[in-house]
This record gives sequence, C-alpha cells and structure tokens, in this order.
Amino acid sequence: MAVNCFKCRYFRVTWEPANPRACTAYGFKTKQIPSAVVRQSSGMECLKFVPKQEGK
Repeated sequence: MAVNCFKCRYFRVTWEPANPRACTAYGFKTKQIPSAVVRQSSGMECLKFVPKQEGK
C-alpha cells in the first residue's frame, strides 16, 4: 500500500520554493512527496507513517 504523506502527522509544507515539502520524522525537505523519496532511497515504503488525528 502506498503511503499518503498528506495524511501523515510528520508531513509539513515549507516556505522554501525549492523544497516545498518536508518530513519531520526523517528530517528532510524535498520537492517531491517525501514517501517517494524514501521509496527511491531505500526501496521500501515509509516505515514512519503515523495517521493525523482527526479534529486536531
């Protein structure tokens, strides 16, 4: 199953035009979706995905 970063508590949007997305669990910023970077780098799906809590 593909990870949806937009539903992860560690996903952040940055103000940097060159790197508009970030993953605080892994500690990096990127132009791509963070889970795609993790998959390309490790060959595995993201293991740090935690769903956002609804209503917070």
